[in-house]
Parts: sequence; structure tokens; C-alpha cells
Amino acid sequence: MEVIDFLGRGWKFPFSAQRGSINGADGEESIKESIQLILSTAKGERVMRPDFGCRLQELVFAPNNMSTATLIKTFIEEAIMNWEPRVEVLDISVTPSADLPVLDISIDYAIKSSNSKYNLVYPFFLESVGK
Repeated sequence: MEVIDFLGRGWKFPFSAQRGSINGADGEESIKESIQLILSTAKGERVMRPDFGCRLQELVFAPNNMSTATLIKTFIEEAIMNWEPRVEVLDISVTPSADLPVLDISIDYAIKSSNSKYNLVYPFFLESVGK
């Protein structure tokens, strides 16, 4: 069995079509896109699967500080553990920006079947209140 067969194939995220066919993603790319989909989907957003997603959207108006960064790390660990069984999260770092309402999230993960290590950077934008 090939690694790509084990890791799966699916629709590309974000969804796109070309010449009448749906673009797909294979292997490691499908895992990266799956993690991005989990992080960008709010819990309760999907009618048929209300538990799917991550609680990040609950923190859109939270202050840009280490307390929020710690909550984000916890929410991401929980979401990836529940919804992406093909990976093991090695480390998550959340760094608040001093100037902008953004938190830089860096996720280090390993694919369980191949032990290959990857890094995903996901910026999380906080709405600035009163600006």
C-alpha cells in the first residue's frame, strides 16, 4: 500500500474546479488542508456535524495577550486531536504581535504513518475594538 493511499485523497481546500472537474489533494497536502479546514471552521457551523471544527472564533474579540494565546493553543490541540487522527501534534506556539491585532500560530506535527515532520503557520486575526 502506498503512503498516499493510506493518507487519502480528497477535494482541494479551498474548493476549486478546473475544466469541469474538481481539484483534489493527495497525501501530505490533504493533511495540511485538513488542518487548515479544522482551524477555520467554527464549532456549530456545520449543521450535520456541529461538533466539527475549532473554538478559535470564540476568541475573535479577545485581548491580544498571552492569556488568549494559551487558550488558542488549548483549542487547537483539542481540535486536531479530535478531527485529524493521521497526525501527532509535536508543538504549538502562539505569538502575539506587539503592533497588530494578530497572533502568529505555528503548529509542528508529524504524520503518524511516515513520521515525516511538518510545520503549518496559521495567522489568527483579532478584531481591534475601538479602532
